[in-house]
Amino acid sequence: MERSKVTTTMAMAAVGLALLFMAPQADATRFIVGGGGVGWTTNVNYTVWAQGKHFYNGDWLFFVYDRNQMNVLEVNKTDYESCNSDHPLHNWTTGAGRDVVPLNVTRHYYFISGKGFCYGGMKVAVRVENPPPPPKAAPLNDKSGSSPSATFYRGQLVLPAAFAIAALWDTFVRIW
Repeated sequence: MERSKVTTTMAMAAVGLALLFMAPQADATRFIVGGGGVGWTTNVNYTVWAQGKHFYNGDWLFFVYDRNQMNVLEVNKTDYESCNSDHPLHNWTTGAGRDVVPLNVTRHYYFISGKGFCYGGMKVAVRVENPPPPPKAAPLNDKSGSSPSATFYRGQLVLPAAFAIAALWDTFVRIW
């Protein structure tokens, strides 16, 4: 009886590993605005900070700042350019000085700090895009002349065949 528990556990582990390798990856990134050592503060060029970064749908912006003085306001492009905080689209300020903004729509986002801090450089604009598609597998160099569909079906049969052979072997070992 003990041997069947071990076999069952091993089979479940094998299935779990197979599922792990077949599962799609969800790679969301949390960006600390300004970087870990600076955060959301005055006298930082956030345009330079955002350059070269790719912001994808599903990523997060993490604003770390002095909660007693500053805030995080999402505004339109016109208010961003003029540092107008009178009519924000969304006030992301929670009062803790550690605000997380989900970037869950593909578009431009504009953030400023009100109370005059925007004029000191506390504003950032990011463009959110859809993640790139996963890389395609390189074609196999099949010298036997078989069609690509035959290669596809052969690849689809390897894992189930391995499991079938393992099950037959387990049955054979139990009989002996």
